[in-house]
Amino acid sequence: MTISFFQWISIDGKLLLCARIVRTFAYGFLSVILAIYLKLIGFDDILIGIILSVTLINSIIFTLFASFYADRIGRRKTLLLYTAMMSISGVIFFVTENPLALIIAALLGTLNITGSETSAFLSIEQSILPQTIKDNRKRNTLFGFYNMVGTFAMGAGILIANLPIIIQNELEFDQIYAIKLLFLFYSLLGVLVIGIYLKLSSDIEIKKEKTLKPISKILNPKSKKIVTKLSGLFAIDSFAGGFAIQSIVSFWFFTKFDIDLSLISYIFSIGSLLTAFSYLIAAKIADKIGLINTMVFTHIPSNILLILLAFAPTLEIAIVFYMIRMALSQMDVPTRQSYIVAVVEEDERTASAGITNLSRNIAQAISPSITGYIIGVLSLSAPFIIGGLLKIIYDITLYINFRKIKPSDEE
Repeated sequence: MTISFFQWISIDGKLLLCARIVRTFAYGFLSVILAIYLKLIGFDDILIGIILSVTLINSIIFTLFASFYADRIGRRKTLLLYTAMMSISGVIFFVTENPLALIIAALLGTLNITGSETSAFLSIEQSILPQTIKDNRKRNTLFGFYNMVGTFAMGAGILIANLPIIIQNELEFDQIYAIKLLFLFYSLLGVLVIGIYLKLSSDIEIKKEKTLKPISKILNPKSKKIVTKLSGLFAIDSFAGGFAIQSIVSFWFFTKFDIDLSLISYIFSIGSLLTAFSYLIAAKIADKIGLINTMVFTHIPSNILLILLAFAPTLEIAIVFYMIRMALSQMDVPTRQSYIVAVVEEDERTASAGITNLSRNIAQAISPSITGYIIGVLSLSAPFIIGGLLKIIYDITLYINFRKIKPSDEE
């Protein structure tokens, strides 16, 4: 499958895949170490929650900008700008422990701590991807592969989270400084992504013969109705998901079972492998039963498992619940992305992807700070129960509203 895949994707498509691999590799180790690092340098739970939320607020601001202006100033220029900010934020985390400086770095840089990418890069790349293939029937597979390689890379990055322990033991470095070296590595990977984006051709931009719509009319009435409904539903799903982002799950394992970074990195890495394979499986299922059906019927079981995870009495049972959930929970990602670009016009893709991603990012930015309060008032596992129940409500509502709205290739 992979060999034939590379025969029908353009050079620009391959470059986007390479950029996603490098970027998500960096996000992998960052999602594991960030909350733990902030705890080690003396930040309290509330301040940690604020910084985690600020990283998501960054996604909101940058996604909003991309939705309305990326097609106007140039998609490649916007991608380069965002990558430069990614690199700068890594440097700031490396050189200082000042809370205000770190909040600013989290606000300006594209730090991703959720365990699955939510950055502003997604909206632009998702709008470009359909232009990199000639056969529209391969769209689902393309999005499945795009997410698969990113997740494999993130899994590899998670393993790197174990590197500070090796550095600390072999070189006798201070634990905090050993972790800081990963922030510097994160910055250098950002420079590498800049080099990849510089090679993108003009084919990724909106075709010159297409007249850009005024911002007030960026979506036609039909598309606007679809995007508005999807945005509201995705906001519910993402708000619920914010209670179980990877940094919080990492903190949960670390606190409840008193395990070290090494074991946590192995757990998350294996989970990422299961998720990666699930993307291509989701694409194949969607070709058979449709995108909406795939999104809903794989998502509900994963959310039941999230609730069960909260009640896991032992580490072994918790790992089993977590692994099965990771094999199911992200099957809605490539199908959701493929669905959005398929039910709107070509020149509406950036805005549609951006607006729906924006709604997700806004909702998810709220959850981590609330999570700290919920943990303090209720219990360490309460956020998983709340998140799982909300996600099931989202799944049922999505199916009721969109089961009859299908892309043209499904009709």
